[in-house]
Amino acid sequence: MRRLAVALACAAFVAAGCSAPGAPRVTFFVDGDSVQAAPLIHCDVRVQECEQGTEPARLRARPGYPVQVSVPAEVSESPWAVIVQYADAEGRPQPEKRQFFSPGTRHAYTATGGGPGSQLLVVEVQQIGAAYAADEAGNPILDEAGNPQLVTRGIWSLQLEPV
Repeated sequence: MRRLAVALACAAFVAAGCSAPGAPRVTFFVDGDSVQAAPLIHCDVRVQECEQGTEPARLRARPGYPVQVSVPAEVSESPWAVIVQYADAEGRPQPEKRQFFSPGTRHAYTATGGGPGSQLLVVEVQQIGAAYAADEAGNPILDEAGNPQLVTRGIWSLQLEPV
């Protein structure tokens, strides 16, 4: 009986050790609170197999407070970007801010609005894949600089509720 228990314990340990790791999580910090966000979508590097997530993460934030973003190595070792949506002190939506990071250069970022009293509304992290957008003939779709448009493989979103 004891051998059976040991064998079952070993089998459970091996099975747990062999299970596929979950999708990476991004941590958002604001005004003393934090949340680990699961991706809204996460795909393999070639953006061929994807898993849908659920809801964006949510936190409350006072006007003028920044959001600190911390990404795991799985994200920071690829190209990634942060997109920030915010409103000015009068509540008017402002143009979104984008910041792009090359692979391996950063693990964290501090998202800010446009000045005193501005309210962050959404902070989104996008992980870029090894695929590019293509037309129906398979030709790459180019941006205004003539570079292929890259495809996002993972999206993590934080929705901020004003306090």
